[in-house]
This record gives sequence, C-alpha cells and structure tokens, in this order.
Amino acid sequence: MMNRVGFVLRVRPERLEQYRREHQAVWPEMLEALSRHGWHNYSLFLRDDGTLFGYFETPGTFQEALDGMAAEEVNDRWQQKMAPFFEGGGDDHADEMMAQLEEVFHLD
Repeated sequence: MMNRVGFVLRVRPERLEQYRREHQAVWPEMLEALSRHGWHNYSLFLRDDGTLFGYFETPGTFQEALDGMAAEEVNDRWQQKMAPFFEGGGDDHADEMMAQLEEVFHLD
C-alpha cells in the first residue's frame, strides 16, 4: 500500500521564475535517489504568491522518505543549492522545513 503525502513550503516571490527553471533540469542522480527512497508520483505545484504544494506517494512514512534522502550526498548538494529560494529558512534545507498536510479526503 502506498501512503500519500502532501506538504507545503514558501518560495520567495522574487525567485519564482528561477525556481521554475531549476526544476526543468533536476539532476539525474537526484531523481534516482528520490525513486530509490520511495518518492513515487512526486509533483510540485507553485502559486504566483510563492506557495509551493508538494505531493508524493511512498510505501513508508513521510519521515522514512525524508530520512532516506538525508543519507544521500546528492540531496545535501541539492538542498544547499535550493536553500536561498525559500522563505523563513536562511540556510536551512527545504526538506527540513516541509510542513506535512493532513489528508482529510481521498476519492478512490
């Protein structure tokens, strides 16, 4: 069974276009690591006000998926590159600021 995970973050409004461009060319080794650690059907949705909604499905828990990625060197490099794009984090990694959303409805 796959668990559905939704989360939100805030992208700095002045960095929206660059953030979009960066995600047109995610590093292949980052994509491989995400798949290896259970990030399936992963999507990001971005509003013009900087609200970022992420969604993925995983066989484990959200924390297990995060912990798996935390062990990957490529994730550390990606998170360092992305840190300046997010509000409220300074140099914090975005994956440490993700606010998980509670699923309240799902239509099967």
